[in-house]
Amino acid sequence: MRSDEDGLQAVDELVRTYRHSCAWFLGPFYNMVRLFHPDYVKPLLLAPGQSLLLTNGTKWSRQRRLLTPAFHFDILKNYIYIFNKSTNIMHENWRRLLAEGKKDFNMFEYVSMMTLDSLLKCTFSYDSHCQECSGKSDEYISAIFELSDLAVKRQRYLPHHWDWVYHRSAEGRRFRRACEIVHSFTAAIVQDRRSKIDQQGPPESFTQTAKRGYRRTVDFIDVLLLSRDENGEGLSNEEIKAQADTFMFAGHDTTASAISWVLYNLAMHQEFQDRCRSEINDLLSGRDSEEITWDDLSSLTFTTMCIKESLRLHSPISAVTRYYSQDMSVPGERIIPAGSICLISIYGTHRNPDVWPNPEVYDPMRFDPDKSKQRSSYAFIPFSAGPRNCIGQSFAMAEIRVVVALTLRRFRVLPGSKPVKRFYMIVMRTEGGLPLMLEPLMPAQE
Repeated sequence: MRSDEDGLQAVDELVRTYRHSCAWFLGPFYNMVRLFHPDYVKPLLLAPGQSLLLTNGTKWSRQRRLLTPAFHFDILKNYIYIFNKSTNIMHENWRRLLAEGKKDFNMFEYVSMMTLDSLLKCTFSYDSHCQECSGKSDEYISAIFELSDLAVKRQRYLPHHWDWVYHRSAEGRRFRRACEIVHSFTAAIVQDRRSKIDQQGPPESFTQTAKRGYRRTVDFIDVLLLSRDENGEGLSNEEIKAQADTFMFAGHDTTASAISWVLYNLAMHQEFQDRCRSEINDLLSGRDSEEITWDDLSSLTFTTMCIKESLRLHSPISAVTRYYSQDMSVPGERIIPAGSICLISIYGTHRNPDVWPNPEVYDPMRFDPDKSKQRSSYAFIPFSAGPRNCIGQSFAMAEIRVVVALTLRRFRVLPGSKPVKRFYMIVMRTEGGLPLMLEPLMPAQE
């Protein structure tokens, strides 16, 4: 079960051979069932969320209800301005580097810092200036990247899978120190914000008629602090801290991976890139500002098709796992026994030739609305599906569309100087970065 290009091609062969699922017996310890067909994935993802390994059903259900307002469209609209600003900073950096003679750009490096910049503003109203200083001068930023690296290293070294071994190792101690930095940062903001809300009341919501410039608006922490359940009770500081940390780690690398792969696929298919650019230019033609608005997102029809096809071909998350406390039925009168680990393969489902003809080909027309109607809604699951789907998927899709639209408006994206080999490291990445070349299409904005 390798994570490199050869390992991913082995998964392709597994899917071609077994078509819907296969069972793995990992010694005497546990059984794992790997599923990669919509008909088999659907009943597992639709199951009531009562047995997820990390959070029990009752606790999860209450927290999900209290989190939902944070991702309401009225809240998401507030973040579009931040997406535009963070993208503008990234583009200014690119233009400066191009002027200095830089040719290849590792998309993961720049886009990851940009999505982190956006998330810090949307979650905490915190401007880290991480894109200007590469995050090196900020202890919190450094800790986030260190935790991501350590998590990958731990995954690959079997003895460190046991906590009592890992916590006594040098890497385990580094991990604990980085956790303390991240948790302390979040805890201080939550405590300070709760005090301000108690003293001053909730912040005013952002409106589209607000003056230009940086605007303090309702952020993720505010919404969580103000959410109440049916009994009038809210989330504790510890619960808010945990959800904010989850949002940061679940939202920054995954979205960066998605954006980077969209740009890669459009660099490799200039005809689709040109069509996207034409759509974007038509949308922004005659405007005083290049800012993408919330209402613009629904007009980016073909660009969204290209984004979805990239999410199919290079989904940031390769699988989700479930551990069921009761027998689960799947098609063919088969039963998955209680206690088995179910690995629902997003990667395998998205590349299943029974569902997607010529699955290795990048073809945005698969997501033409008429064609989409003919497929199972569980054939395309980059954000998982069912009651435990990704609660931040609308946030992610909005950010991806803004970044892709502004990038194609201002740059032609071209293939880099070396071939790309996929490598899965928590999210879908590549060995040695994702090099692309950029050709500026218009002067930088004042």
